Amino acid sequence: MRERTGRVTIPTNLDIVPETIELMKRWGADAIRDCDGTEFPKELVETGAKIYATYYTTRKDNEWAKKNPDEVQQCYIMSAFYTAVDKTLKIPLMKGISKELMEVNTRDDIRRWWEVIDRSTGAVVDCTQWEYEEESGNVIIHDAELFHEYTVSFLAYIIWDPVHMYNAVTNEWKDFEHQITFDVRQPKTHKYSMERLKKYCEEHPYVNVIRYTTFFHQFTLLFDELKREKYVDWYGYSASVSPYILEQFEKEVGYRFRPEFIIDQGYYNNQYRVPSKEFLDFQAFQRREVAKLAKEMVDITHEYGKEAMMFLGDHWIGTEPFMKEFATIGLDAVVGSVGNGSTLRLISDIEGVKYTEGRFLPYFFPDTFHEGGDPVKEAKENWITARRAILRKPIDRIGYGGYLKLTLDFPEFLDYVESVCNEFRELYENIRQTTPYCVKKVAVLNSWGKIRSWGCHMVHHALYQKQNYSYAGIIEALSGAPFEVSFLSFDDILADPSLLKEIDVIINVGDGDTAHTGGAAWENPAVAAAIRKFVYEGGGFIGVGEPSGHAYQGHYLQLADLIGVEKETGFTLNYDKYNWEEHPEHFILQDITKPVDFGEGKKNMYAYADTEILVQRDREVQMAVNEFGKGRSVYISGLPYSFENSRILYRSILWSAHGEDILHCWYSENFNVEVHAYVENGKYCVVNNTYEPQETTVYCGDGSSFFLKLEANEIKWYSI
Repeated sequence: MRERTGRVTIPTNLDIVPETIELMKRWGADAIRDCDGTEFPKELVETGAKIYATYYTTRKDNEWAKKNPDEVQQCYIMSAFYTAVDKTLKIPLMKGISKELMEVNTRDDIRRWWEVIDRSTGAVVDCTQWEYEEESGNVIIHDAELFHEYTVSFLAYIIWDPVHMYNAVTNEWKDFEHQITFDVRQPKTHKYSMERLKKYCEEHPYVNVIRYTTFFHQFTLLFDELKREKYVDWYGYSASVSPYILEQFEKEVGYRFRPEFIIDQGYYNNQYRVPSKEFLDFQAFQRREVAKLAKEMVDITHEYGKEAMMFLGDHWIGTEPFMKEFATIGLDAVVGSVGNGSTLRLISDIEGVKYTEGRFLPYFFPDTFHEGGDPVKEAKENWITARRAILRKPIDRIGYGGYLKLTLDFPEFLDYVESVCNEFRELYENIRQTTPYCVKKVAVLNSWGKIRSWGCHMVHHALYQKQNYSYAGIIEALSGAPFEVSFLSFDDILADPSLLKEIDVIINVGDGDTAHTGGAAWENPAVAAAIRKFVYEGGGFIGVGEPSGHAYQGHYLQLADLIGVEKETGFTLNYDKYNWEEHPEHFILQDITKPVDFGEGKKNMYAYADTEILVQRDREVQMAVNEFGKGRSVYISGLPYSFENSRILYRSILWSAHGEDILHCWYSENFNVEVHAYVENGKYCVVNNTYEPQETTVYCGDGSSFFLKLEANEIKWYSI
């Protein structure tokens, strides 16, 4: 029997109890949750549904935060760059930072925990050469080097929780108290927080699931004086610091901490920066300590007979779910926002929990649900992109977040969500507890490896920038493609080169000198040699953007010989280039219907003499293939996500792995339609990924085929 109820979580609030019950019936919801800024209606406790309660470990207790200002959370911030035009230079610390958000920490020893740096030389300015003028908020540098640039790295208290600030600004809240973020890692607050949690559990016997949002450290989120987002890094560790924490770190690693380990020249170690050893040490330390403390809370939750669920976001630093310490926390579930296929896999691939849940878009916020808004359009786009990934690795539950009341004026939206809930249950019923058919094994190679699986080139919740959407498209395409996908770091390969024997194709994607392509990691001859050996002996390699890009020993692309493509940086202009002939009939391009969309593409790429160019524009190579020993390489300048580009990547992987002969196996000729096979369950489906009718020829696993017409967004199930 098809499941007609369950696996769906619905938000609610005090003033819409009857409407909540009605929508629970329509959507088949079996769980109810609250939302930031809401209280849970007692009337809904009697519905028999599972009750989720949002629990804030670091906020919603200003009384404690105000009594213990020394244990309010802190963040490392770097001032703007200032040029010394006089021997005395004044640097205003909080210029460009919201004073409602942060407050300079002068309680701790500023000469121990701050750094003034001459950025023209990289040298640290001696503490005797500067002072902090608290009244003006300026650091004053004496005897500055004329026309050198200077910055100050300093600690600041987080006096308004950044997510609470974001929600307040987005929803235009009025007349409310700013929630202060306190630090559970510190002694007094640690002890108090455990007692606070026990008290909460005792006072909320009706709650079945405590949804931690999240645990202890907020990702880096800064706002300027106008309350605009100034800096955001979903993986940022800048707000996970305090002298108490850093002194523990020093004892463990045996060397002195520097603010620069976090500040990183003002880049805050964002995901594009190749991480230093010191930063990796700090990350590892934080993960171990956070996991240990989170386990304390989870154990208390279990003692009271409740489940512990973690929200994938907000204060999640140190609890990244692909780290080895994550499973030790003992969580029952993880829930996260689903922006696309990549974020879906970021949730569904998590191991070590009983179930996973995806919070689908749009959030029920006023920025979408307003007069003239089109929430159905956003919901359709969200479901289409997420469904591809669900068909590869399903989450166990879906749900929505925000203020349910806002949706009641949008009946078409309510109808559409009802159809999504029903379809999700059907998908889950057909594919759970099975491994879908995988054509090849693919590994994405970068500096981060497994710890940031599926998050490559992601800002947060599937947002992208002009400079990275051409790369993020690769990860998005993989999220719903019939491949076994893993994520490897350069350190993984150095530690165990035999890992490559389990892989068919390596993908290296991004700009040169970033963590995604490796930067100086390629100066280690063992790295390049291992990849060359892998391909030479028959493996496949796909490089996107500036793969292995790092100027060193006569090359910019360190695997130029393998890829067959190099970047002109000006140093090889004296060498003439004669290979510009295109080969548009290649296997990889046989399904294209229009000129390939490379997104931002790349300039100044040229091919070696024996390389086969597939696409060049104005004598700049955009796509090429090359044979290297028994192996093959594909170069692509960029590939934004689209159904047509997903097919190009699919064919590229097959070609690079010598898999052309298995193309017509669980395959659709029309790239708008995909086939997913679940051989263990004896089922396969054909899915139309568009909101238009489609026609295609479907190829089964035995090579047989049939013609099929599909309605808009339709999915058809068959027995094998």
